[in-house]
Amino acid sequence: MGSSTKKKKEKAKDFQKPKFKVGKAKAKPSNFTDTSFKAKSIVMGQQNLSTEAPETSAQFRHSLSLASNSRSEKQRKEALANLTTQVASGNNPVGTATLLARLLPLISDPCGPVRTQLLKLFRQLPGDEVRNHAERCIMYVRAGMTHLSVDISNDALSALEWLLDVAEDEIVSCPGGWAKTLSSFCALMGWSVSATGGWSAAPKGGSLKTKDAQSRVRQLAILAKFLTAGLEAEAVATRNPNAHWDGMYRVPRVPQPFAYLNLFGSRRDEEAEMYIDNESRQRVFGRRFLILFSRGVEHTKKEGGAVGRSASALEQSLKDGMAGFEPSSAVDPQDLLDLW
Repeated sequence: MGSSTKKKKEKAKDFQKPKFKVGKAKAKPSNFTDTSFKAKSIVMGQQNLSTEAPETSAQFRHSLSLASNSRSEKQRKEALANLTTQVASGNNPVGTATLLARLLPLISDPCGPVRTQLLKLFRQLPGDEVRNHAERCIMYVRAGMTHLSVDISNDALSALEWLLDVAEDEIVSCPGGWAKTLSSFCALMGWSVSATGGWSAAPKGGSLKTKDAQSRVRQLAILAKFLTAGLEAEAVATRNPNAHWDGMYRVPRVPQPFAYLNLFGSRRDEEAEMYIDNESRQRVFGRRFLILFSRGVEHTKKEGGAVGRSASALEQSLKDGMAGFEPSSAVDPQDLLDLW
């Protein structure tokens, strides 16, 4: 009986009418991936599996590459933090020169935490090695000082303050370190002479906002520190009876001791020139910047408050630095008398 029932069902299948779906199939999404295939094996890319961590020098170079090339702000910051830790512990397999060459452009980085971490790293570098690269450092600092972003400009001033702490003499005496940096301060402070010969300044009438006032105070303080480093006379060293012969016959211990002669370099203008002593820096400052800065200080003192007090401190730095300066014919002595 079961056999006959089974045969009847099989015959009935031949007379069943199939039901077809009418209409178009639903469109597949643009990110659809066909997973209906079957594979006997999955081939993976080459992998280097090891239970040992890479060498410290390899990790350092990897962090340096991320800090200087990564597009992620978080990666740049974390890489700089790792570099700071390693440099603080005395590990720097690439050397200070390579580190500065790769990281100095980050002074103008658009991310604030990256610039903050960069300054922490710079403060861990040995000062005697940074001095040999003063010209390169001050070049990137000037680019940051004249940046349109106020935050980047303020952080560049922090980098300049660090340079003045570790390489004061080299910063003010390297090519462009004196005159070009003073010109950058003029652009930063808004102290300039208009085309018609009148005085112009960046701040307009009225009181400054709190953040702007704080930035102004910091700018004046760093400028006063820079002028003190460049204008005041160097401390007289203990008299050495053999100093004359040492200077004639001993090999100089500083890099490029005759760079100020510019024997093989390109021709320099007044701004790119080296001013290796305070007297030459006083001369160029008195000829090009003294009246400009003095008028700027007088204009800033009228703002009062913390800004006015900082301007007064800057005025005192100018008086101390130019105490023994004798104006040349290029500077009208009457203008100086009116200012002082």
